[in-house]
Amino acid sequence: MSKIARLDPAETVFFLCDLQTRFKPAIYGFDEIVLTVNKMLKVAKLLHIPVVVTEQNSKGLGPTVPEIDLDSLGNLRILTVDKNLFSMMVPDVKSNLQQRPHIRSVVLFGIESHVCVLQTALDLLDEGYHVHVLADGVSSCNREEVPIALSRMQQAGTYITTSESAAFQLQRVFRAGLFAARHLLTKLFSGEAGTAQFKEFSKIIKDEKDNTIRAIQKLLQLRSPL
Repeated sequence: MSKIARLDPAETVFFLCDLQTRFKPAIYGFDEIVLTVNKMLKVAKLLHIPVVVTEQNSKGLGPTVPEIDLDSLGNLRILTVDKNLFSMMVPDVKSNLQQRPHIRSVVLFGIESHVCVLQTALDLLDEGYHVHVLADGVSSCNREEVPIALSRMQQAGTYITTSESAAFQLQRVFRAGLFAARHLLTKLFSGEAGTAQFKEFSKIIKDEKDNTIRAIQKLLQLRSPL
């Protein structure tokens, strides 16, 4: 597998880890994580990226919070698993991935960064996947745990990124070649998109601008450069 590990929507799956109702009052920046998740689900729907959802002991910890509209994903939500292990890589998830041999990359977000997210990342790396963890899409009860967890994952080979950076990597409209960053941004903010898909992508980025800033300011303020 390529060491560059570029994100390609045709080879990518999103993993949403344990954003459940009972965790809401305990997790630092929970509401901001939800903002990031909802933005990424918009990207998933636009680019047809499948999504795997897990819930940790849902009888005791509740379902995924209703602020996340999983039903809107339709068939893109390929799996929702109630798990008792910390890692998302339970047998049902492994089996589902094995049926999709084209999948090479996993974009991972959810909670808690130092427990379920970390163990999921390590298990995915063991299976040979490229793992991209969203720094503005993970957190823990104790916020001081988060930068240590991100560093541990990076040491193991995980790519630490942000939701907007991952979204732009996944938006691969210009197949004939890469435009310069300045040209790309000019088209984005002038509304002169090259395709209908890129117009919709531009709208998502613009509509989510304030939420992106809010999530970054809340969730990245304690995180040193990695």
